[in-house]
Amino acid sequence: MGIALEMILFELFIVFLRIGLFAIGGAYSFLPLLQKEVVESYAWLTKEEFLEVLGVVKIFPGAISIKFATYTGYKMAGIPGAVVANIANLLSPALLIFLATFLYNNYKNTPQVKGAFEMVQVAVFAMIIAVAFQSLNVHELIKWRNLLVIVAAFCLFLFTKVHPAFIIIGAALIGSLFVK
Repeated sequence: MGIALEMILFELFIVFLRIGLFAIGGAYSFLPLLQKEVVESYAWLTKEEFLEVLGVVKIFPGAISIKFATYTGYKMAGIPGAVVANIANLLSPALLIFLATFLYNNYKNTPQVKGAFEMVQVAVFAMIIAVAFQSLNVHELIKWRNLLVIVAAFCLFLFTKVHPAFIIIGAALIGSLFVK
């Protein structure tokens, strides 16, 4: 293995360890950090590529962080890169869960811990909304078809027991029937 490849593997490990460490709230909460690292800090992906990959990985089942780690790692260093990025991505949450379990079991009723968890949830919510706006063309939001899907999906998800997979399939059907 060459020095350059070893360095890329080391950087992939550190970046995805850090992303895994701060991906609090799961799902989309890590996207701002991921974008900062892989687009801005390391330029492994362009912003356009990042958004395209985000669109593609949404259609496949499984954790988005794993799919991004796999894509970025493979792009930068092939199969070893994908493996290293995923190990790092999974290592942080596993270690944090061990620590959190201990802390939660011993300190869950303290006001400081409750307050910390509440504020983390609020910050994660704000970042998820920001990424949602970045992933869509805001001008597309005001089209009647898109507003209909947004409102319907939101209401179905929040007020019914319709499985999210059916909401996604329904949106795909609407998109295929009402082509631009």
